[in-house]
Amino acid sequence: MIEKTIGEIFDETVEKYPDNDALVYVEGPRYTYREFKGIVDTVAKGLMHLGVKKGDHVAVWAYNVPEWVILQFATAKIGAVLVTVNINYKAAELEYLLKQSDSRYLFLVEGFRNVDYVETLYRIMPEAKEGRKSEKFPFFERAVFLGKEKHPGLLNFQDIVDMGKEVSDEELRAVQDSLDCHDVVNMQYTSGTTGFPKGVMLTHYNIVNNAYWVGNYLDLGEKDRVCIPVPFFHCFGCVIGTLNSVIHGSTMVPVEVFDAGKVLRAVHEERCTALYGVPTMFVRELNHPDFARYDLTSLRTGVMAGAPCPIEVMKRVMEEMHMTEVTICYGLTEASPVLTQTKRDDPIDKRVETVGKALPHVEIKIVDPETNEELPPNTPGELIARGYGIMKGYYKMPEATAQTVREGWLHTKDLATMDEEGYIRILGRVDDMIIRGGENVYPREIEEFLYTHPKIKEIAVVGVPHPEYGEEVAAFVQLKEGVDATEDEIRQYCLDNIARYKVPKYFFFVDEYPMTASGKIQKFKLREIAKEKLGR
Repeated sequence: MIEKTIGEIFDETVEKYPDNDALVYVEGPRYTYREFKGIVDTVAKGLMHLGVKKGDHVAVWAYNVPEWVILQFATAKIGAVLVTVNINYKAAELEYLLKQSDSRYLFLVEGFRNVDYVETLYRIMPEAKEGRKSEKFPFFERAVFLGKEKHPGLLNFQDIVDMGKEVSDEELRAVQDSLDCHDVVNMQYTSGTTGFPKGVMLTHYNIVNNAYWVGNYLDLGEKDRVCIPVPFFHCFGCVIGTLNSVIHGSTMVPVEVFDAGKVLRAVHEERCTALYGVPTMFVRELNHPDFARYDLTSLRTGVMAGAPCPIEVMKRVMEEMHMTEVTICYGLTEASPVLTQTKRDDPIDKRVETVGKALPHVEIKIVDPETNEELPPNTPGELIARGYGIMKGYYKMPEATAQTVREGWLHTKDLATMDEEGYIRILGRVDDMIIRGGENVYPREIEEFLYTHPKIKEIAVVGVPHPEYGEEVAAFVQLKEGVDATEDEIRQYCLDNIARYKVPKYFFFVDEYPMTASGKIQKFKLREIAKEKLGR
């Protein structure tokens, strides 16, 4: 096990491979490891000058821009906690996250899709426009814009770079040397059955070791170039992606926002040897009209994760994309994130029908969800795990932490089987979580939001099969007496207030629900009704 901070690991890699490419974007910028250390250290010192201290929460609301990676390592070097913000968030979700996380600083880009991030910040925190403190956000100090444009009340990233010149290397070294590998360094927000996002606290030790073992299974080294089109705000992007690459001295080749053509171009032009993605991404790459024009023969490995992988997709990835050593990973944010992984030389049936075996130093058991007793091989039950990667807890949520981690065991709520060899098959979920194109969607969160619609009496949200995204969101709506509402009206209400990926694709208006004897809605019956109506 590695007992070092991210800063220590980073500096060691720079010393080993100073002239190797560290961070490369097809259209720029490009940094060698020596150059990357220069900008990371300067920004780390700039953050110190700004007033960021060890343990302060620094939120980043941006897609895969270069500044995101710089901030990831700069905050780690000074002991600040990087709080990752989902790029699909809108006003209500951002307000909740900034309050619940006690974030002191927010770094943000202009916006994403139809959401203007700067205006959204001004909307929930008008004082930010004047650079003033807000009573509603007592911890919040300052927002920084990741771009050249000037916005009222906001600093610019270049301001932080300039501030870095006012702090000495010795001051940075003193702070970095004071850190412990068991300090929290990363906080990722994930929802649960309560419907409210929870801040998962991860330490240097958690994510450094997880990244190390995933890269070890991929046989990553200083000659590898890793294409990362998955979002940084997930562990897939910032642990399996960027941190993994730095630990193994590999080159990071991010794609700012997923686009199949841009991914293929990045692999082609940068001669990437590894490619990451959820199955939906690989499907879009394989089916891109210009697929045949790109030379992908440099690829050998990669990670497919985030959702179950169809067998035919896996075969095509191995054959047509030359990723003969592609691996499947399974895990969750609370586990830093990977618990199991297939090996590069596992038989294809094991690589497509299972999620591999437990990583080294990880224990996994399949238990009866009711009694918690361990079950025999090939018997479905809840997957529970313990080991170095289990989170420190949910931020300011001791009860939720105690429910999820019991006697050191993380209860995943995933239904699985384990065979005699230790290979795991994921069958579904103990609860009703929907996985849409690699994004976790929690019905309870959407239901609680839709209950705020003045015309809705009752609501039930379920997942239904979808050929591209794996699952899509369907809402069964019961209106209040004497009112009318259209599907478009309710959909627009969602689009105005919650992230697009959470907005139900299908709406079914009902007068009543199938119920249990105790008065609970039978969601499995709703799923069957939806599948029937949609012809799935």
